[in-house]
Amino acid sequence: MSDDPAREDPARELLRAAPGVGRIAAMTGLRLAGSAATAYGRAISRLAQAAAEQRPGAEGETRRAASDSSTAALRRRGEELLRESADVRLPQDSHPAYMRILDSLAPDEARILRFLARNGSQPSVDVRSGLPFASELLVQGRTMIAEEAGCRHADRVYAYLNNLHRLGLVWFLREPLRDAARYQVLEAQPEVVAALDQGGRTARTVRRSIVLTPFGEDFCATCLPLE
Repeated sequence: MSDDPAREDPARELLRAAPGVGRIAAMTGLRLAGSAATAYGRAISRLAQAAAEQRPGAEGETRRAASDSSTAALRRRGEELLRESADVRLPQDSHPAYMRILDSLAPDEARILRFLARNGSQPSVDVRSGLPFASELLVQGRTMIAEEAGCRHADRVYAYLNNLHRLGLVWFLREPLRDAARYQVLEAQPEVVAALDQGGRTARTVRRSIVLTPFGEDFCATCLPLE
């Protein structure tokens, strides 16, 4: 701020010179002018942001295009895929969903996939009690996959398997494995033994299996170190 009295702010001189109501009016005018300047600045900022989002090729336009689920947009995307499938010049080393799947996996789930890819289908058992057509499910899908795969959080195995199934990487089959001896360790687990005792004379184990889907096999071969 200058020390020269001759260069003092004209607005202050106006306020000192304006008597009574005139001074109040002058102060009000200055405040309104300040508010208008602030509002103008905010409007300019909003316009600049909107312009940035609407630039051709800008990130904002990409987000809007990706979220467009109208019938016309879906048809255009389908036509584009068909054109790409006929163009032998376009390289496609792996499925485009693989990167998104990797982002959707927990570290323990990657261990389970590698274990299944290396060791093949794995046994699982249910425990049921009652008549065959009116039985009660006491234990579902007991498996040793998490322990044998070396998962850090083996207690989360059911959530892990459900996510892998959701992603299309594993199947839960009703058919048992051919080697019946592989179920002996499962049927000796405390959880299974306790359920059999609880179910009484009609309690029994139902043998099933967990396998990689063909999509899961290709995913593991492409994305995971299996050596």
